[in-house]
Amino acid sequence: MKRFFKQFLVEDWVVVLISLPLLLLAAFAHALPKISIPTDLQTVEAWRNIAVLFALALAVLFAGNKLLGRPLRGLLASFVVVFAVAALALWVAKIPSVAYLGFESVFFSVIFGLVIRNCFRIPDWLKPAVQGEFFIKIGVVCLGATILFRDVMKSGSMGLVQACLVVAVVWLFAYALARRLKVDRATAMTLSSGVSICGVSACITAAGVAGTDDRKLSYVVSLVLIVVVPMIYLMPWLAAKVVPLVASDPAVQQEIAGAWIGGTIDTTSGVAASSAMAGELANSTAIIVKATQNVLIGVVAFFIALYLSTRGEGGRSRQPSLGIVWEKFPKFILGFVAASLLFSLCQSFEVFPDHASTKLVETGLAKTFSSLFFSLAFVCIGLDTRLKDIVSKENRTTMYAFLGAQCFNAVVTFLAAWLLFGVAKPAFGL
Repeated sequence: MKRFFKQFLVEDWVVVLISLPLLLLAAFAHALPKISIPTDLQTVEAWRNIAVLFALALAVLFAGNKLLGRPLRGLLASFVVVFAVAALALWVAKIPSVAYLGFESVFFSVIFGLVIRNCFRIPDWLKPAVQGEFFIKIGVVCLGATILFRDVMKSGSMGLVQACLVVAVVWLFAYALARRLKVDRATAMTLSSGVSICGVSACITAAGVAGTDDRKLSYVVSLVLIVVVPMIYLMPWLAAKVVPLVASDPAVQQEIAGAWIGGTIDTTSGVAASSAMAGELANSTAIIVKATQNVLIGVVAFFIALYLSTRGEGGRSRQPSLGIVWEKFPKFILGFVAASLLFSLCQSFEVFPDHASTKLVETGLAKTFSSLFFSLAFVCIGLDTRLKDIVSKENRTTMYAFLGAQCFNAVVTFLAAWLLFGVAKPAFGL
């Protein structure tokens, strides 16, 4: 019996276990005082939120280290610094002018961590809480609770077809291009997921499954967030120039523009900001298309895990079997899928008091937890990364692969948006 339970005392299973209280809190968010990331540090409410998030994250870290048999000594002092940097990044990302540009908290987390790592010597006492992979996995499980099945249905058949088609075609092209440029397999999978699905969240989830090196993950995420800024302004301009060439109806033009922007820009905040410049209908279409693509994070992660589980050492494939798949499969992805399933069912069966709302308070709290742990993870990645590693020749090839895939993504998504929203939808009277 002891041996049976011991097999679950590995990081993937422990992450799922200690994420359960966070998901439970999220499920009862309507009955709790509001917990959110503050945008103004001048109020008592803001500091209460910070204290609550600190206590929850510290409890999760201590519980995880205890179950995994890791040292607890020095954990508190180290975590105070890591949390402070992450909290600063979360606050900066919430500033309206910054949020409008599409920069997410993880970008500032890794930047702040890099500055500390490369300008100062990291003392030994700061190292115990630097556990990037642990924090990433918790963030991924919490992210699952924000992916609801109803978001797929909202987009209708055209949005769903576009999401599946674009994600599949762009992912395969990006992966083939990255591998041709000698990008390693795990990084290529992470890059492909970021370009084809939804940027940061997809990168982090795919990296956790593929086993991408933390430094390479931080580089890919930085690429996503830097490239998205000019695209916010470029895409509405391009849509205004190109879409009228293929459609004359103003409403159809807006739908095509929205579907194009929603499928091309890699962050949800960036999609919202960019599509708003193209019009109200374009804005709603873009957000729906983006939400549908976001749902496919788990699907892509599952197939990546399934593929890798049948690969032997040195890239040799092995005869697939349930035993091999189970042995290699990253168990925390099961937590992601289970969270998505349970929260979707609770919403569908009207368990949540606000089940009919566009934005559920329950998924909102889960998103807060996910953002917090992703920020903690990227502070750790920054603290563990030297700048000379980022500007290496190998990373330059990753940049070329990313930019090439992004250009391909823009072309394919435009064709899909035109054919589905400009041709098929009017033809079928949808």
